[in-house]
Amino acid sequence: MTDYFHLNIDRDALLSLSTLGLAHLGDGVYEVMVRSWLVLHGKAKAKDLHRATVKYVAAPAQAERFEKLQPLLSDEEADVFRRGRNTAPHSIPKAASRAQYQTATGLEALFGWLYLQGRTERLNELFSAMMGEMS
Repeated sequence: MTDYFHLNIDRDALLSLSTLGLAHLGDGVYEVMVRSWLVLHGKAKAKDLHRATVKYVAAPAQAERFEKLQPLLSDEEADVFRRGRNTAPHSIPKAASRAQYQTATGLEALFGWLYLQGRTERLNELFSAMMGEMS
């Protein structure tokens, strides 16, 4: 049985996956991390948790926060980000510019790529940098 919480997919196998697939998965990973961060840090009242989550996971917010972690990326991580960013979007939300949406897609692809390798420590490092936490 596959343990979907502790994946460790070979990096070569990841190359065969679609970038939009990585971004789709990374979107979920990022949202779970934001939800956990909001609850653990008391950043929103229970009735406002959904609204607060949406605020952090929206493309403009992801693009802005990505700037904090961009200098921290390895060459390989930066390549994954660029691959995701350069994927042609099917549609762009009204609340985001094309550049913001593409940056968010690149970030999500990176998070999906790291998750599939089981690199949760690295995910936590990058997420903490994005959220302004120093370890």
